[in-house]
Amino acid sequence: MSGKRRVRPAIVVEGKYDKIRLDSVVDAVILVTNGFQIYKNAGQLDLIRHYAKTTGVVILTDADAAGFQIRGYLRGAIAEGDVRHVYIPGIHGKERRKAQPSAEGLLGVEGIGGETLLAALDRAGVFDETPPDRPNDITTAVLYAHGLAGTPDCTARRRRLLRQMGLPERLSAKGLCEVLCTMTSAAELGDFLAQHI
Repeated sequence: MSGKRRVRPAIVVEGKYDKIRLDSVVDAVILVTNGFQIYKNAGQLDLIRHYAKTTGVVILTDADAAGFQIRGYLRGAIAEGDVRHVYIPGIHGKERRKAQPSAEGLLGVEGIGGETLLAALDRAGVFDETPPDRPNDITTAVLYAHGLAGTPDCTARRRRLLRQMGLPERLSAKGLCEVLCTMTSAAELGDFLAQHI
């Protein structure tokens, strides 16, 4: 279908409605964990590991606690290959097909707008045939130096940064390091913080 952006790595999402939503904006192999069923589905986990070693995989879960739990499980379960993490912002709302909002009141992948999904994927460099060569120099020490970890007001500063970058507020300091290393360098982060935070 024209208008879709091509993504070489397979994309892993939680549910079938996430897959339908994502399929409307990208041309990619989309794998579904069926939520926590991934813990019991060795065949699906083997398939995800296969793609990690061949084309690479992109983990795209919801911004709620369950999404982070599934993401953490996959992080530990995929030992080899190219695994990239893409985060959607924690946007409050309710999916159209549901009568009530989720327990945390956040939209999942299925409820996020197409432009927001594409922006999240773009930030992580998934549209590039080869991921950008980043120096991988953002550590918790860098976060500390910028007041984003280990300081009295670090939580508020980190939340402002996460909101400014369209990332979920639930992201830990360690998770933030991983994400920032896919998006920027320590020097660029310092410039961004000076201008926006």
